[in-house]
Amino acid sequence: MKSTSVWTSLVAIAFAININAQNAHPNTPPEVSPMPMKPEMTEIWEPEIEVITPAKKLGDAPSDAIILFDGSNLDQWTSQKDSSKAAPWKIVDNDHLEVVPGTGGISTKMKFGDCQLHIEFSAPDEVKGHSQGRGNSGVFLQNRYELQILDSYNNRTYRNGQAASIYKDHAPLVNAMRGPLDWNSYDVIYTAPRFKADGRLDAPARITVLHNGVLVQNNVSINGNTYYVGLHTYPSAHGEDVISLQDHGNKTQFKNIWIRNL
Repeated sequence: MKSTSVWTSLVAIAFAININAQNAHPNTPPEVSPMPMKPEMTEIWEPEIEVITPAKKLGDAPSDAIILFDGSNLDQWTSQKDSSKAAPWKIVDNDHLEVVPGTGGISTKMKFGDCQLHIEFSAPDEVKGHSQGRGNSGVFLQNRYELQILDSYNNRTYRNGQAASIYKDHAPLVNAMRGPLDWNSYDVIYTAPRFKADGRLDAPARITVLHNGVLVQNNVSINGNTYYVGLHTYPSAHGEDVISLQDHGNKTQFKNIWIRNL
């Protein structure tokens, strides 16, 4: 009697499975085992990677860079006060550029967004001042977001205002400043902010900075326009814009400035 009951149950289960199979959607494909992967299935050949010529010397411009200043002229720059006028700073020894205090900053003629920027700088040859009054200048990306330039060698100031800070936004991870008579370099990878169609911020600007080859800003989000007073914000949408160098009243020096659009 017990075995008959088990047999009846098994028949009922089989009948139910058969009915469900008959009621399945007629277009349901049968299960297929995945095709075994082959090496060439994950190889991407086209388009071929563009070939450029890297610089022979570390820090010099690769073949696809735009040369903003090489010591010979200021053709790529204008006065920040009046873009119709020539840049008012001084070229020294066909080698480097010196801020002329009181003349105002200078700006590139070209506008940029996402970019790789290389710039070298040094404090004035004669060391004067302290804190924010010593070798002070700045690189303004898209004419809004300041990467601070300062002589921070044995020169105490607020963390988010020293060399390689995103001014009053992010302090650098370390102080990699060389002495006042030595040249320093910034290598910058910059991603411009993105805005929605209605002008609201979609994604903030981001920046990575190597100071003398040392990582000091690691893909940090920029919190908005640089302000001396108040919190940084994104007051309005914008597109590509000029890169500016600041006149902060110090004879800061620059050389070997180049940029790559990304």
